[in-house]
Formats: sequence, C-alpha cells, structure tokens
Amino acid sequence: MNGQTVQTDDVRQDLVDRYPPIADHALVGDGETAALVGLDARVAWACLPRFDSPAVFASLLDADRGGRWDLPVRGLRGRHQHYLPSSAVLVTELTTDTGTLRVTDAMLLDGPLAERRSAATGAFGRLLEVTHGTVSVRSVLHRHDGAAVEGSVVPVPGGGEHRLHLSSSRPAEEEHELTAGDRWALTLSWNGGPLELDPDGLAGALGRTDEAWRDWSAGVRFEGAHADLVLRSAITLKLCDHHASGAVVAAPTSSLPEAVGGERNWDYRFTWVRDAAYTVYALRRIGMTQESDAFLDWVLEASTRGDSRPDVLYTLDGTFPEAEVEDGDFEGYRGSAPVRWGNGASGQLQHDVYGEILDCAYQFARHSGALTDERWERLEHLGRLAERHHLTPDQGIWEIRDTGRPFTYSVAMCQVAFDRLARLAELTGRSERGAHWRRLADDLRTELLERAWSEEDGCFTEHLDQPGTLDASLLALPLRRVVEAADPRMVATVEAVARKLSPGGGLLYRYLHADSPDGLEGNEGAFVLCSFWWVDNLVQSGRVQEGRELFESLVARVNHVGLLPEQVDPTTGEFLGNFPQAFSHIGLVSSAVLLARAEAAAD
Repeated sequence: MNGQTVQTDDVRQDLVDRYPPIADHALVGDGETAALVGLDARVAWACLPRFDSPAVFASLLDADRGGRWDLPVRGLRGRHQHYLPSSAVLVTELTTDTGTLRVTDAMLLDGPLAERRSAATGAFGRLLEVTHGTVSVRSVLHRHDGAAVEGSVVPVPGGGEHRLHLSSSRPAEEEHELTAGDRWALTLSWNGGPLELDPDGLAGALGRTDEAWRDWSAGVRFEGAHADLVLRSAITLKLCDHHASGAVVAAPTSSLPEAVGGERNWDYRFTWVRDAAYTVYALRRIGMTQESDAFLDWVLEASTRGDSRPDVLYTLDGTFPEAEVEDGDFEGYRGSAPVRWGNGASGQLQHDVYGEILDCAYQFARHSGALTDERWERLEHLGRLAERHHLTPDQGIWEIRDTGRPFTYSVAMCQVAFDRLARLAELTGRSERGAHWRRLADDLRTELLERAWSEEDGCFTEHLDQPGTLDASLLALPLRRVVEAADPRMVATVEAVARKLSPGGGLLYRYLHADSPDGLEGNEGAFVLCSFWWVDNLVQSGRVQEGRELFESLVARVNHVGLLPEQVDPTTGEFLGNFPQAFSHIGLVSSAVLLARAEAAAD
C-alpha cells in the first residue's frame, strides 16, 4: 500500500496507490443515470446517457486513462461536501490559501420526479462561485476513450448514439482567477442538448432541481431515530431508480473491488430479481408507494413472460444482459483487475428466484387486490418450476462460480414460492388452487427445517444435510416468514452466525471462503446488508436494545454524506465493492422502521 498526499493539476487529494478512497464520493443523478463526485470535486464516474451505457468518466477504474472532470484550484487546503437538505443537489467547498470556491452539482431535472419518465434531455450542471477571497480554477474534462466532447458521440445500449456538448460561460480549460461573487457556469449535456446556460440560468435550473427533490422528499414518511439517514437512504434509492422503466439498479457502478487487488469485481448496473421483494417492502414502509408499485410491475412483467425459467438479473429494459467481458484497457481500482462489463451471474441457476418473484406478486396483489388470469397462470408456472427444481443444486444467493450445491436459502425460497401462491389464491378467490400450494408449502417447510438443522452444530446450516458450514443468508429466513425469529433454533443460528462469521465491530462476512469454496481466489470484505439482517433478527426475537446498539454501530459507518457501500474492510473500515449499494440502504431503512415500531410498542 502506498499512501500519500499528492498534487495533481493543483488538486490536492489524499490518495492510496494513486486512487482516492471510495468513501470520498457523493452521488448525483436524474433517474436515467448517475455520477460520483469526489471531495475534490472530481467527477470520477459517469455512464451517459444511462446507468448501463459505456462509461464517459471512469478514473476510479483507471487513474490515468479512465477519464474525469476536474476543477483544479491553486493552493487547496481544505475540502467539505454536503447535500442540500432533503435533496440530491450537492455542494462541494474547496478552501485555498486565498479564498473559498463553492461548487454546486446536479443532474438537472426538467420537472417533478414523479413525472420524469424519460430522458428527453440530460444535463449535468456545475455552478462555481467564489464565496470569499480569490480562487484560481480551471475546468479539465477528459473522456476515458480520449475523444473530444464537442461533436463526440456516446453509444447507447440497444443501438444508436447521443452527442455530448459542454457549455461554459467562460473559456473552458483556461485558468480563471475568480473573486468573491464571481460565478462560472458549466453544463455537460446529452440526448438532445446543448443547453447554453449562463450563471443566472444555471442557478435557476439548479434551484428548480433542488425544489423537485424537496417536493419528492416531502412524501417520505419516517419519524423514528436517524430520520435524516433514512431520508438520505430513500433519496439514494431514488437515485438508483430508473424512472423510465421502474427498475432499480443494484448500484450505479461496475468493478469496484470486494477486496483491493483481488478479482471479485462485478458490474452491478443491472436489476436483480432478488432485490425486488426487499426493495418494494422497504420503500412502501416509508411512503415510496409509486416507486414500489413501478418496481413491482417491472419485475413481474420482466420475469414472468414466456415459458422458460426466469432470469436472475435483467437490464433496465427487462432483457437478458450481454455476455460478461473483461476490459484489458483498465487497470482496475488500485490495480484490482479485471474490470468487467456485463455480469456472468445472469446465466446461473438460482432457485430462490421463484420465491422472490412470487413474494413480489403477493405484495402487489395484497395492495391492489387485482390479479388477472393471465398473470396467475404465469405465476403458477413459476410454482411448478420451483416444485420441479427445489431440491436440485444451484449457485445460491451469493452467486458462487463453482459447482452448485443444495443451499438452504434456495430451498427456503422455494417454500416461500409455494406459500405465496397459497396466499395469493386465498386473496384472489382461487381457493381450489390454494389447497395444493398450501400442502406443498407446509410439507417443504417441515422437510427444510429438519434437513437444514444440525444437532452437531446446534444451528441451521448453509446446505441441506451438510453440517459444518454457515452463511449469513440464514438470517433472512425469519424475514421471509420461513421460521420465526424467536424460534430457539433460529436464535441459536443467529448466535452461531455472529460467533463464526463476525470479525467484530458489528460486521458479518457472507460466508468463509475456506469452508465454502466459491470458485474464486482471495477474500472479500464484510457484507453490510447482512449486519442489518442481524439487527432485524435481534429485534424480532425481542432483543430490541441489542438490535438498537448494533444498528447504531452500523449507521456510524456512513460516509460524510450518508452513503453506504456494498462491503466494508473490517480491519480498516475502508469501503469496498460497488458504491453506493442499494441493498445496504434498503437494509438501513428496513431496520430503522422495525426498530422504531418495536420501541414505540414498548413505550
């Protein structure tokens, strides 16, 4: 590890191996795409015009060739970054020897978030203003492929292209000495631009964008502890919400490593069926009903068409992703190769998908009360697939790249599939079919709890009939109504998971690679969502104070603007994996709501 403070283009950065910490970034977006902005105001990641488009800026994946948008200032001494209240408009303050520069960043919105369903025009606005003293600053923009911005084109998934255009109220790339009150407007536009905005025009557009976010945030409902972080998580999830389709990307980035220098680097700019049930449940509990309904409708439409088995993950358009490829042109974050585009897990067998979809369908029908005969037939088809495959090996929730195994979680989610079909039948007046699925659900639950329980280990195990291994997905069993959290067997399992999989600090590994081979080299960090599942188990089993203490230790790990990664290095606290991770914020929201309700009931 080579830690140092360096001066590059007069931008002072705290770097390790030439890269800033993942945690030193904030997210801006517009419902079609998103960008990461560093504490030094560098745009280090952006795919335009969509989440899954080729990267225009990717210096997080290659410091030299990745592309970036810098605002280098002379004599930088301090950096501070925050969001405007209840908003995704970002403010970065750069303090120099002679003054302070305030940079206000946002992907501009052309109307209320609830109405933004397409990207007729996309624009990233950056308003620079000196608040006191004098600051010398430049704008330096380099695309990762070396192409010029003016007149250049960006490929679009599915074919076609869009032009990029940079508008600047001052000569771009020239150094400008700005004094207190001076402003500089920069707008990178695509998909129908250009937008020629002077400082007053850009300030107005940023103000309207801020108003749109504040209006949307007013609909978030939560009054418990850490309401500010719950709202920030809701905004972050909204930034991962593809407005045009209703899909929610797992994260807006690709190939940020699960272990620095390792090969566990994946593209997360897709929608996992697995995420859907957890996501809609969390969103609905805090008033985000429009997003919940849109995601439910999207996932049911994408995953129940045709007669084949559903896929594990989908593109934003609900189609099968292109093949995973390794990009030899990028060195990877801090040398963590390979960089990958696409995700090979899309072709895996993961039998939990049946239960995930049917749980979504049950949530959908429970709130709408409607279920057409056509959709019911599609859902029963999924149930029949689960009936056929529920005891056959698969790659499991953690998407191992190794020989399939009979994972307890996968079998449990097939039980969930049968249970939700039974509930759906009862809910929608199809009682004659409900009896069949209820019998299957009850029989499989009995078999599962017998075969997953190990008297030798005194807990449930990762695989059926295979004592000696644990994985953190067992903590999800009570959350999916497979077993009660207060069941002594589940309480013992939570204790076993904490004892064997926790490196301390309230963190949990998903599993231990030495005990559970996954076909990959190296290790990974602790998985943030699993710790929130741990909180939920404690609360649901009556150990509310312990759950609160664990929750407090987790929310203390958010970065300077309230964002969470996929994983954390338990030794250093460093953020790892793709960032920000929707699943981590879903976990924060769900645990916060559960704690608030438990504590209110105890008063």
